[in-house]
Amino acid sequence: MCLAVLIAGHLSEVRSQSTSEMVSIPAGAFMMGTDTGSPDERPAHIVELSSFLIDRTPVTKAQFALFLEADGPVSSRGETYYEDDDSDARIHQRGGSWVVDSGLENHPVLEVTWVGARDYCAWANKRLPTEAEWEKAARGTDGLRYPWGNQTPDRTRAQFNRGPNETSPVGSFPDGASPYGVLDLAGNAWEWVSSAYEPYPYDASDGRESLELGPVRGTRGGGQDSSAQEIRSTERGRNLSREFVSGHHNIGFRCAM
Repeated sequence: MCLAVLIAGHLSEVRSQSTSEMVSIPAGAFMMGTDTGSPDERPAHIVELSSFLIDRTPVTKAQFALFLEADGPVSSRGETYYEDDDSDARIHQRGGSWVVDSGLENHPVLEVTWVGARDYCAWANKRLPTEAEWEKAARGTDGLRYPWGNQTPDRTRAQFNRGPNETSPVGSFPDGASPYGVLDLAGNAWEWVSSAYEPYPYDASDGRESLELGPVRGTRGGGQDSSAQEIRSTERGRNLSREFVSGHHNIGFRCAM
């Protein structure tokens, strides 16, 4: 067997280890945004989507470490994937390998730039979800305030109002599942989406879905240090520090396809 085939097989195996279980979201219309939230969540409007798949849980530190092992922390174009020199980073290069700090392997990866999230998803043969896809996966077709419904958040449904590094392992809050069974869409880590942070109504054809660098990108879901207000399904992270070429202590991601 030639070396190229062996290498290709190894890369395929590594990618398979990084693949999360995915949930199918059916085609159809849903209500995006709200007329009772902050200005960037208005107006409420109907968006029609094709069917898609989305990861049931966010990408973990262990999964992202496999990507770093394969591609390193910087792209061939000099774009940063991961802020490994930040004090909040929990994946480090040791002995030539990328290793997660002990006990945090199944926690959501943080300190990933938007570029790193975009390119990880491509490496895993997936893509980032659009902002509209993320919101439909979170609230379904009934316009829910939170993924689980309209009840006030509590510690059985989400990780919120915690310290900067106080995340939980992904999938720790089954009571917080969305109508489709997607987990961790409220709290524990904000999530990068593919979409540029542009005013509503959402229009996928207006340029906001270009994957080229330039505009500030959207984030959804709220983080471990967010208030109950910020983990609503329509919240867009208007007050969040989210420079897209940098990593952040409270922003992770999940993939779609």
